This record gives sequence, C-alpha cells and structure tokens, in this order.
Amino acid sequence: MADNDDKEDGAEAAAAPKKSKKKLIIMAAAALLLVGGGGATWFFFFRGHGEEMHAEAAAPKAPIFVDVPEVLVNLVGAPGERIQYLKMKVVLEVREEKQVEAIKPTMPRVSDIFQTYMRELRPADLNGSAGLFRLKEELTRRVNVAVAPNQVNAVLFKEIVIQ
Repeated sequence: MADNDDKEDGAEAAAAPKKSKKKLIIMAAAALLLVGGGGATWFFFFRGHGEEMHAEAAAPKAPIFVDVPEVLVNLVGAPGERIQYLKMKVVLEVREEKQVEAIKPTMPRVSDIFQTYMRELRPADLNGSAGLFRLKEELTRRVNVAVAPNQVNAVLFKEIVIQ
C-alpha cells in the first residue's frame, strides 16, 4: 500500500508542474498580448499628434482660373448623318498669378489646339463621364505643350453641349 501511495504522490507531483507550467505560459502570452496591444495603440493613435497640428498651420494657396474663349465645332459623323455640334466653355486652373500673365499671350495657340483636336472627335467619343474625362485629360496634356514652360494643373468644363 505504501508503494501505491508513493506512486499517487509522484503522479500528483508530476501533474502539478505541468499545470503550473501551462498556466505560466498562458499568463506570459496574455501579458505579451496586452503590452503589445498597448504599444500598438499608443504608436498608431497617440504618438506625434502635436507635430502634425503645427504642420497643418500653413494654408494652401487657392488656385487661379483663366477663362478660355468659347469653342464651337462640328463633330465628325458618317456620311448621310445629320451634323452634330459641340459647344464648350472651359477654364484653365493654374497655381500662381504670374502664370496667368504668361499664359494670356499664348491664348490664340490654346484656342487653335482645342479647335483642331475637337474637330476630329465623333459623338461616340464623348459618351458618358468616361468620354468627358478622356477629353479633359487630352486637352490638359495639349494645353501644357502649348504653354510650356508654364504648366496648367487642369482644364475644367464650365459648359459643354452636344447638339
């Protein structure tokens, strides 16, 4: 019987360290998770907000707009179809006032580029917002070539009518 008691005491003693090791590992993992989560929270949410506030103090300059004369062109159509027209009013967006004075003398060149490009368009080229977006991007690219070394940020539509 004494042998049985020794075996039971040994089994209990062996089980006790296994349970305490398991508890110790679980507690260590939980502590690491809490410390890591707290550190990540501080890093992403609380670190350096004061520095960002000072950087935002400088207000950006408002863009300046240059009017382009109204353009009216007939669109390319298949023979026998009725002729369709495109009427467009646009403005050029520039960064600084001194660019306006540099662009104004080149305005006849800008109008010429618009006329020659838009006379090659078909009504199908202007369908939907994707067609107008492509037109805007192409006009912006062509205007920047015409007014180089100055740069236009964007061509903005004020009015566009296809009739």
